Amino acid sequence: MPIPHAAAPTAAATVRRLYARRSLHMPGTRLGAIAFPPPTSAHSHWHYWWQAHLLDCLLDEHRRAPTGDALDEARRLARGIWLRNGARWRNAYYDDMAWLVLALQRLDAVDGRRRPRRRVRVLGDALRSAHTPDLGGGVYWNTARDFKNTPSTAPAALFFARAGDTPRAQELLDWLRGRLFDTERGLYLDGVKADGRVQRAVYTYNQGTVLGALVAVGGTRNLAHAAALVEAIAREVAGDDGVLPLAADGDGGLFTGILARYLAEAAVADVGHTAATAARRMLDATAAHVWDSRRSTGGELTFPPPQDGPVSLSSQLQAWMVLEAHAAVHGPAT
Repeated sequence: MPIPHAAAPTAAATVRRLYARRSLHMPGTRLGAIAFPPPTSAHSHWHYWWQAHLLDCLLDEHRRAPTGDALDEARRLARGIWLRNGARWRNAYYDDMAWLVLALQRLDAVDGRRRPRRRVRVLGDALRSAHTPDLGGGVYWNTARDFKNTPSTAPAALFFARAGDTPRAQELLDWLRGRLFDTERGLYLDGVKADGRVQRAVYTYNQGTVLGALVAVGGTRNLAHAAALVEAIAREVAGDDGVLPLAADGDGGLFTGILARYLAEAAVADVGHTAATAARRMLDATAAHVWDSRRSTGGELTFPPPQDGPVSLSSQLQAWMVLEAHAAVHGPAT
């Protein structure tokens, strides 16, 4: 069945209604509760990087429906993240900071900023500090500086590409291709330890951020590799029906939503007909699965996969991202 006009707006409304709270009870702020029903303490664990994706989702909503209040909510959320993080922007994980700076970079663009706000400059400087010659390049995962990986390097490359630092973005892409690309499967591996041992796990979101960086940097070679990566995702990751794997909770609950966001960018980029068609097929199938699997939980609409107990914010953001990605490619109605 076609996905209705209401799909992405419904996911947006669900997350806002069930999860949006004031940050530390302060007026003019927002923060996403990590689960529904929410923890009762204002000081409960809050997941910095999940909030970055909530911010990205609000900006997706604003792109789709610019006359709504999503942009104001995004501004409140940015203030709430800063407040909950101890009135600072940085933390100990460069991948976390990369996710947040990508969303804040988008917020600057929507606000028409010619020069990045201080928060974007602070986080961008943190990523630059983590890009070192050790292990041949790449970006460290955290301040322990004993692991470089795709989750930090690929979103950093995307940030630098959007910031106009194309040489640095390309250098990071080249490092990823040289150190963490599995030529047999055509997919990107997780990371490399300080002693050179490669962590060979394959995660959906890593494919997405590499894809986003390839498209953002552009050029014949990068776009050809982006096309090959889309086709590898379709072959190696998606099911026979085109549906991408969806996790229920925890950090993994965000992974395929992130991939969907960058599949949508690839679908409208110059990656060739075959790859663009494959990207659209995966988005269509996954969005239809998400929408058709919605259910009522305690009288509130939630999205797959089904689970007992509290419903994780991460899984609902994933559903929202998938449906916004579908809307971005096809328009809000299909």
